[in-house]
Amino acid sequence: MTSKGESQALKSPKKLYVWVWLPKTSEPVVAGILYPTDFKVGDDKVLSFTYAQSYLGLENKISLFSKELPLLDETQLPSDPSIGRSVLALHGCIRDGGPDAWGRRVIDQRFAGYPNIELNELTYLAFSGSNRIGALDFQTSSQRYVPRGGKATLEQLMNAAELIEAGEELPEDLEAAAGHGTSIGGATPKALLVDGNRELIAKFSSTTDTRPVIQAEAAAIFLAARAGISVAPSEIRIVSGKKVLLLERFDRLPNGERKQMLSALTILGQNEMGARHSSYPDLADEIRKGTWGEIDPTLRQLFTRLVFNVCIGNTDDHLRNHAAFWDGQVLSLTPAFDLTPQRRSAETASQAIGITRDGERHSQLRLCRKTAASFLLSPKDANEIIDHVVQTIKGSWQDACHHAKLTKAEAKSLMGREILNPYIFYEEG
Repeated sequence: MTSKGESQALKSPKKLYVWVWLPKTSEPVVAGILYPTDFKVGDDKVLSFTYAQSYLGLENKISLFSKELPLLDETQLPSDPSIGRSVLALHGCIRDGGPDAWGRRVIDQRFAGYPNIELNELTYLAFSGSNRIGALDFQTSSQRYVPRGGKATLEQLMNAAELIEAGEELPEDLEAAAGHGTSIGGATPKALLVDGNRELIAKFSSTTDTRPVIQAEAAAIFLAARAGISVAPSEIRIVSGKKVLLLERFDRLPNGERKQMLSALTILGQNEMGARHSSYPDLADEIRKGTWGEIDPTLRQLFTRLVFNVCIGNTDDHLRNHAAFWDGQVLSLTPAFDLTPQRRSAETASQAIGITRDGERHSQLRLCRKTAASFLLSPKDANEIIDHVVQTIKGSWQDACHHAKLTKAEAKSLMGREILNPYIFYEEG
C-alpha cells in the first residue's frame, strides 16, 4: 500500500495538534496539543494534552469534556488517581476520535514491513482519515488545516475492505478508498461515504460471516425505530451482487457542522479492562447526576435500549456501543447504533455489561425488571416497556425482513435463535 520512498518520507509524529469543530461552526480551530510523556500504561506511552492559548482566548470555547479535560491553562494527564479515573494512556474524549480495531488494521497493513514507522497512538491518530466520527481531527500543523482522505465509490470501498480483510496488498487505485475505513470505530469492515448531501457509514459483510450479519442489523434498526428507539435511517443496497448496509451519520449537520461524541467508556471514566465490571445502572447513575438534559426521558430511552438488546440477542452492547453528544455543557444520548444480533451457538447468553447493579448479565427480561428502579421506573412502567418491545418485534418482523432484504430462510434462522430466543423469557438463570 505504501512505496518505500513514501514510507521513508513518512514518520511517526512527535506531537499532534487537536483541531475541533465548535458548536454552530463549520470550520475547525486548534484546541490544543498532544505530547508523549515518559510515563507508560503497559506498552503505551501516556500522552499529555495542553489547551492552546489561542483556544482559551475564544469566547465560544468549550472543554473537550469537562470531566476529563476542564478548561485549564496547564498540561493535563489522562491518568490522575486524585479524580478517581482509570489508568489511561490517552484521554478518553480524544481516544474516541481515533480509529478502532478495523481502522487500526487498515493502518497496520499500510505500514507493514516499514519498521521506521512506530505504530503508536500518535501514528494511528495522524494517519487515519479526517472525516472521523465526532468533531475532532489531528494534524501535525497548528497553522494550516489539511484534511486527509480522497473520494471513492461504494464499490471501491467494498473492494478495498475485502482485500484488507484477506490480508492482500491494495492496488494503487484502491489506496484512497482504504483510508475511508481508518477513522471509524468497530472491528468489522466498514467505511465512510459521501452520497450527494448525505454522509453515510457503509458496513460490509465479512468473509467470516456465517449468518446474514448486516441484514440482521438492518432488520434490528427497523424494529428499534418501531419500538420508539432513536436510530439513524438505514437501507440495504446491493453493490456488485453483494449487500451493503448504509447508515446516515448523526454526527454531521447539512451546514458543515460536526457534533462532538463521547463513548460511554469515556463518560464513565473507564479503560477497556475496567469496562468489564460496568453495568447499565452505572450509566443510569451517571445520567441522574445532572450533566444530562431531560433526565427522565433519557433514562427511559436507555432502559428501552437495554430491553431491546436482550430481545434481539445483541450481546455486544459494551460501553463503546453507547454514546452521547457533548455540546460543552450537557450530554444527550446519540441515536442507538451497532444493534447487531450476535451469533448464538447455545440457548444461554450474557450481555457485555451488567444488567443489574451487582453485575448480573444473563440475557433475560427478568433482570431488566429487577433493575428498573435504577432508571427511576416503576414495575408497571418496566412491564409496559418490555411488553411494547416484545410485541413490536413480533408484529413488525415481516416488515423488518422486507426492509433488510432477508430471504425466508435467513429470517427463519434468526427468529427464535438470536431474536426473541426463549431463554430471554425464563424466570430463572
